[in-house]
Amino acid sequence: MISQTDISHLHRCISLAHEALVAGDSPFGSILVSANGTILHEERNRIITTNDVTAHPELHLVQWAQKNLSPAERAASTVYTSGEHCPMCATAHAFAGMGRIVYAASTKQLVQWRGEWGVEKGPVAPLSIGDVAPVLVVEGPVEEVYGRVRELHRVKHLGGKIEG
Repeated sequence: MISQTDISHLHRCISLAHEALVAGDSPFGSILVSANGTILHEERNRIITTNDVTAHPELHLVQWAQKNLSPAERAASTVYTSGEHCPMCATAHAFAGMGRIVYAASTKQLVQWRGEWGVEKGPVAPLSIGDVAPVLVVEGPVEEVYGRVRELHRVKHLGGKIEG
């Protein structure tokens, strides 16, 4: 069940995704929240600006959590993200024993939008988190916010200004 707190955290992720887009990266942003609701760490996509294809915000959060949180704290945490984890990030999330994932827009939605815009398919199968790591607790997409994510990706692929 998605709460107003969840939606608030997703708004922060979308702001981070916007920051990534402005910096020249693909629009993805994520935050890690403790069991008591404290934002522990946040990150945005940095693939292009760092020339590192693994510089996904979700993977960075897993790496940070492994260095800074106990296994129990990781399991009790929630990762909020603007877009559903890719297979690499979902795998890392599962192996690190991370907790719940809440995403604004799904992989399926992103594939559909990119198809509508004539964007070539990527080199990796567009699998859902559940297909990669079925043990994870996952919620999304979130109807109240995924339109904002779509708009960021539209600008990334088609250009123009961000509407709304």
